[in-house]
Amino acid sequence: MNPLDIICSVLGLTTVVLAGRNSKYNFWVGYLYTAALFAMFYTKNLYASLLLQPVSLAINVLGHYRWTHPKEEERSADDGSALKVSMLSWAERALTVGAVAVVAGLWGWTLDTLFPADPHPYLDSCVTVLILVAQLLSALKKWDCWVAWLVVNVTQIALHLSVGNVLMPIVSGLYLVNGIWSLYGWMKLYRRKA
Repeated sequence: MNPLDIICSVLGLTTVVLAGRNSKYNFWVGYLYTAALFAMFYTKNLYASLLLQPVSLAINVLGHYRWTHPKEEERSADDGSALKVSMLSWAERALTVGAVAVVAGLWGWTLDTLFPADPHPYLDSCVTVLILVAQLLSALKKWDCWVAWLVVNVTQIALHLSVGNVLMPIVSGLYLVNGIWSLYGWMKLYRRKA
C-alpha cells in the first residue's frame, strides 16, 4: 500500500461523509479526490478506471452547480440557496435499473472481450456503472442515490475480497455504514423539504 492509496481512501471517505451530511463542501473534496484517483489509476496502469475520472469530474461539477443553484421550486425549506432532497418516481427507478442492466451488460461483454484476464468482468462493469449512476443521482440530490451506493458498497466488498484486496473491503465497509446513515438522514431532509 502506498501513500496515494491512503490519500484516496481518506478523500473518498471525507467526500461521502460530507455528502451524507448534506454539506455542499463535499464537492470541493470531491475535486481533490478525482485528481488523486486519476493519479492513482495512472500509476497502477488501470486505464479504464482512469478514463472514467473525467466523467466523475463532470458529474461533480454538475452536482456542485445544482446543489448551489436550485430553481425556485427546488429550493430547500431550510436554506433557500440550496437544492432540496427529492426522489425518483417509480417509473424513473425502473428506467434507471433497466439502463444499468443494459449498459453494465454491454460494458461487461466489452471487458470480457478486450481483457479476458479480468476475473469478474460483469460484476466489475456493474459496479462501475452503478457508481456513475449513484454519483449522478447524488449530484441531482436524489434520495435514491443512497440506495445505489448501498448496492455499490456491498458489491465492492464482495469484489475486493474475491481478488484478495485487504484495505478496500474495509473502506467499502465504512462507505456502507455511511450510506445507511445517510439514507435515513436524507429521508428526514426529504420529509422536511430540506
